[in-house]
Amino acid sequence: MTQLKCSARNCMYNDEQLCSKGDITIGGHDASKSNETCCESFRERTGSMTNSVGHASKEVSVKCQATNCDFNDNCRCSANEIGIAGSNACSCGETECASFDCHCK
Repeated sequence: MTQLKCSARNCMYNDEQLCSKGDITIGGHDASKSNETCCESFRERTGSMTNSVGHASKEVSVKCQATNCDFNDNCRCSANEIGIAGSNACSCGETECASFDCHCK
């Protein structure tokens, strides 16, 4: 399991920078830079939602579709910790895996 710190405050799963979903998917199959990735699990917090869904945890299972990332190990993130950026995101396309490290350099 990977330790996750999430700055996407508008995500319904964000609970004080921890994820309450339990597992996330990072998109960006052909990404060569972090801003070409995204958290596909992002769901915008809307209306009267004030709390996250589920139990917030420092560790989550991370599926990774960013095949160029050094941490991608058979579509699983092997990093000890990652960060999801996108503090004002309203959609998954406005998020990114801030820990993405391209082996295509």
